[in-house]
Amino acid sequence: MNYRHLGRAGIRVSELSLGSWVTFGNQADVDRAVEIMAAAYEYGVNFFDNAEVYAGGRAEEIMGEALKRLGWRRGSYLVSTKFYWGLYDNVNERNTLNRKRLIEGINGSLKRLGLEYVDIIFCHRPDPTTPIEETVWAMHNIIEWGKALYWGTSEWSAAEIVAAIEIAERHHLHKPITEQPQYNLFERQRVEKEYARLFKDYGYGATTWSPLASGLLSGKYLQGIPEGSRASLPGYEWLRDSILHPQRLEKVRALQPIATELGCTLSQLAIAWCLKNPNISTVITGASRVEQVHENMRALEVVEKLTPDVMQRIEAIFG
Repeated sequence: MNYRHLGRAGIRVSELSLGSWVTFGNQADVDRAVEIMAAAYEYGVNFFDNAEVYAGGRAEEIMGEALKRLGWRRGSYLVSTKFYWGLYDNVNERNTLNRKRLIEGINGSLKRLGLEYVDIIFCHRPDPTTPIEETVWAMHNIIEWGKALYWGTSEWSAAEIVAAIEIAERHHLHKPITEQPQYNLFERQRVEKEYARLFKDYGYGATTWSPLASGLLSGKYLQGIPEGSRASLPGYEWLRDSILHPQRLEKVRALQPIATELGCTLSQLAIAWCLKNPNISTVITGASRVEQVHENMRALEVVEKLTPDVMQRIEAIFG
């Protein structure tokens, strides 16, 4: 495992990390989570991503119990969580980054995770109804209180991120250091175009999610939706249209010969492709079974096989 700095911050994250979205609380209980996290840790994974909204808070509880059972030294791993959607459908408690919500959010997350602090907290989405200055101050205070060490953004526009950075610099507050955007062969515009100046001028980090485009790039949906897959879960019907889009499926089929030539799976090829981008700090992977952890981690062996010629062939397919 290699480790990359989170932007210009001193902290380093494993190139591949483990997320809990969809899996923890929906496909994996505590026993399964212990197995999955232990397997990832053995490969050198040191970053475990979560969010208060995942499985309605249950994902944090499961990860917290798993960490307790595993008994790892706290300094040997990083945990993140995210705030925005909230857990209750009530004014000031949903779809907001106001000061009250953020402070109550971190307190709730720490209780569910059973931790004294988390390493990174993210604003899960931008909030157009709350002044960015209020959000920046709240995140700064949470860090000053020792409840988090760094903070970042997730799916914010470049303009919103720059505004937050400039407010923090003006008032000598803790700045956001990293973004958490979706990034894969189908979703590239924001990371490769919109954020280009953020990486160059501000040294912003990137902890990217969905390298397999919700499983589409694994090839498992080429023959329809298999039972037990993410797209078959209740509440994830919204995924089906994008997963079963004919043009997208055709591109995945066209990618298969390249994976075969390189001696890897489609999943490993897709993850390795993300790692070729030097602006990516870590690629967040997901797994509902230990076997998937092993497959995902072997993507590290594929990166060096992605020569300029191979990358050009992939580009010809996805454009």
